[in-house]
Amino acid sequence: MEIRPTTDEDHDVFVDTVHAAFGLFPETPVEGGGLWWSALEMDRCLLALTADGRPVGTAATYPFELTLPGETLVPAPGVTAVGVLPSHRRRGVLSAIMRHQLTELRARGEVLSVLLASEATIYGRFGYGPATYTARLTVPRHKGARAVPRARGTADAPATGPDTGSVEVLRRAECGEILEEVYDRYRRAQPGALSRPHRWWALRAGQPPISPAPRYVAVHRNADGVPDGYASYSIAEGKTLTVDETIATDDAVFTALARFVLEHDLVSQVVFKHVPPQHPLRWQLVDFRAGEVGGDTDWLWVRLLDVPRALTARGWFTDGELVLAVDDPFLDEHGRYLLTVRDGKAECVPTGREPDLSLDVRDLGSVYLGGTAPSTLVRAGHIRAHRPDAATRADALFRADRSPHCLHWF
Repeated sequence: MEIRPTTDEDHDVFVDTVHAAFGLFPETPVEGGGLWWSALEMDRCLLALTADGRPVGTAATYPFELTLPGETLVPAPGVTAVGVLPSHRRRGVLSAIMRHQLTELRARGEVLSVLLASEATIYGRFGYGPATYTARLTVPRHKGARAVPRARGTADAPATGPDTGSVEVLRRAECGEILEEVYDRYRRAQPGALSRPHRWWALRAGQPPISPAPRYVAVHRNADGVPDGYASYSIAEGKTLTVDETIATDDAVFTALARFVLEHDLVSQVVFKHVPPQHPLRWQLVDFRAGEVGGDTDWLWVRLLDVPRALTARGWFTDGELVLAVDDPFLDEHGRYLLTVRDGKAECVPTGREPDLSLDVRDLGSVYLGGTAPSTLVRAGHIRAHRPDAATRADALFRADRSPHCLHWF
């Protein structure tokens, strides 16, 4: 079997192969893009070929940036279009493709890679761990009209602070530049968020509100008229208003947008498709039980490629030190590192000291953004703590300033 990078001439073969792997047929192209594979860059794609040249497997990456705790940005190749034809599964094709890809990413100097897992059982063996989570929140309109409780001791100021801005409803086609600019400001401050390169917006590649699917967009503007948030939504015949994503630069803007959709006339219920863990929206409802949480799932998976560089790249909020024994069985590597944090900066160096924690690289990926507590994985039997206080110290060190969340689909 040969695994090789693709060229522009391989585009149709690549697209056909990945669709066949999932039992799907390519959609009919629309003018100006709009297909999920429109943003593929062929020099970042791989084809697996049999000895007689037949394509049987695919993988690709997108050039994203990932926001880490402390608002640090790092390049983060987004792994996508991973597939093997049903006729060639369980023959080592997928493992060979993933090993080739990881080796290639390391050769480029990448410190980590990310993906969205089609099945939760596949990618752990390649060193990826779930690192951000998301949920769906459904609110009956008649129970959510007064979405913001009043602040204690005041008559009319919301608990999140008064909103002095305004909301304007636009069609998706009218506000492309606004969405791109607001999303970029949001993702730079949100741990776990990925960039959306201009290429994605220009080609309309992905899911709403990037895609050409018709949507209304509630755009929030601050007191100076500058856009600082939006909610992309549609209303189905059953009168369900579904919010694809709510992007806001602060909680007050999110609250204003939530109030807008929850007070929409001729709607029976509002569904927020992506709500981060511990989001305050449910607490802002008069009836706490009105917000029904469903679809609680993992989203972004993280794979560290260079442990010391990855750990020193993110921001830290507690001083301390840990010795981590990290196993990487897929790449047959084992390392022991002393992580020392002082004044928000980390140093990570090889050490011969006895470890505080022993863990798989996939579990290090899960705790890396602060969305999974190391103690949770200790209790689950994933991480081994060698000292009674090791899990507590690890929880304090790896915590993030904000809960990590990723909205981007790729």
